[in-house]
Amino acid sequence: ELTHKSEFVDKMWDIGQAIHQNRYLEMDYKRTKDGAIVKRRVKPVAIMFSEYYFYLIAYKQNEDYKFPTVFRLDRILEYQEQNIFFNVPYSKKFNYGEFRDRVQFMYSGKIEKVEFYYCGSSIEAVLDRLPTATAKLVDEVKGIYFVKAEAYGKGIYMWLGSQGRNVYYKDIKKER
Repeated sequence: ELTHKSEFVDKMWDIGQAIHQNRYLEMDYKRTKDGAIVKRRVKPVAIMFSEYYFYLIAYKQNEDYKFPTVFRLDRILEYQEQNIFFNVPYSKKFNYGEFRDRVQFMYSGKIEKVEFYYCGSSIEAVLDRLPTATAKLVDEVKGIYFVKAEAYGKGIYMWLGSQGRNVYYKDIKKER
């Protein structure tokens, strides 16, 4: 059992209906970083399960984010479906597969580009863990692999850091 001990099947159903009907959702959300409760109005587009939790994937209203934001369902304290609908052209529909391929540890944010060297025992395991559409094995010299990848948000750095001495990486945009 998870430590949050919250029951959210009804919440998941209601939010799923808001997604299906393209309805705005207003919610009180408890942030992870500081525990503050913030009010958000969002365009909900998907519910996903990853790393032990269910998540709402949504676009924040009135903010200039061009990428989806991730909210843990158990941290949504209060919510209300709005009688306001949003329209999403088919060509701009949320692409679940692309999002899943580009997100690490459910950390959303703008696209992060990284390059790194890997010298561990299984490059296949590394490439399987990274977003498949964007990870490229560029070169290999004597068991040291050079990889380029892109991912939404800072979760990629969390994963790279967990690889210890097997990885040396740099943040491309900081180099420029």
